[in-house]
Amino acid sequence: MRKLKYFKRHRMELPLLQAPLEMELPAGYRWLAWDDALLALHAEVKFLSFQHHDDAIIFPSLASRAGCHELMQAIRYRDNFCPEATWLVVGPEGGVGTIQGLIDSNGYGGIQNLGVIPECRGMGIGKALLLKALAGFARRGVPRAFLEVTATNEPAVRLYRALGFRAYKTFYRSVEWPPESAVVESLTARFIN
Repeated sequence: MRKLKYFKRHRMELPLLQAPLEMELPAGYRWLAWDDALLALHAEVKFLSFQHHDDAIIFPSLASRAGCHELMQAIRYRDNFCPEATWLVVGPEGGVGTIQGLIDSNGYGGIQNLGVIPECRGMGIGKALLLKALAGFARRGVPRAFLEVTATNEPAVRLYRALGFRAYKTFYRSVEWPPESAVVESLTARFIN
């Protein structure tokens, strides 16, 4: 018999009173602005960033390449897609970081799936991606940005708070436990043991 497991998530918001200062990337890394030809690369970086993360349990599309590709298509082909807030970071070995932006019905900027591959975490790439997306929203005249984050993702929560994001709403997302997907088997073992 399957049970439900609840994951605590925060909706965090930040007023965009002025365009945030952007950061330089580490040596050897560069920006790629949105281009439809990059959709598959965004999806691949998203998969590599999230495949072994708690969010792959909460959002099963993040646990597979096909799911990440479908998710990128769903984001890209929405009427409220914001290319100015959608970026890739590439390095010597290829794509290492991704972020996407949408503008909601209130005119607020929604950060979607900020991901950095595990080998490149701790280098400031996630912070640089977030600042680049926020600057893109600001150029569009967006007055406020928001994102959702799983509470157990402490490095992300610390980053968002350090940049001025504040939790405006806390909610719980239920997931059947254990998940059926074999892709998240290693995550399941971590939670059960």
